[in-house]
Amino acid sequence: MPSQPAKNLETFPNPHPNNNYSIRFETNEFTTLCPMTGQPDFAQLTVEYQPAERCLESKSIKLYLWSFRNEGHFHEDVTNIILNDMVAACQPRWMVITGHYNIRGGIDFIITARYDKP
Repeated sequence: MPSQPAKNLETFPNPHPNNNYSIRFETNEFTTLCPMTGQPDFAQLTVEYQPAERCLESKSIKLYLWSFRNEGHFHEDVTNIILNDMVAACQPRWMVITGHYNIRGGIDFIITARYDKP
């Protein structure tokens, strides 16, 4: 597996697909660039999901999130891009992603995006 940023999310078979359980991971090292100023935006990102047949592999998550560090995105955009990509990769029963972006101009931005399997 590479040690450079990558947009590819790896998965593995859910060892207990008939159980109702959730997986949660957090990072306080998420970084992207403000598309208006080019300045870095830092965030604590939390992802929680209930797997169906596939689970997200942890190292690929790290490399995937790392891939945004030199890209310009609005907070709302990047949070939803991550949700869409992760849902496409593992097809969970549900997934919630919360990006708590560091205060800028005295305003705290907390973006929550949710997917529920139809």
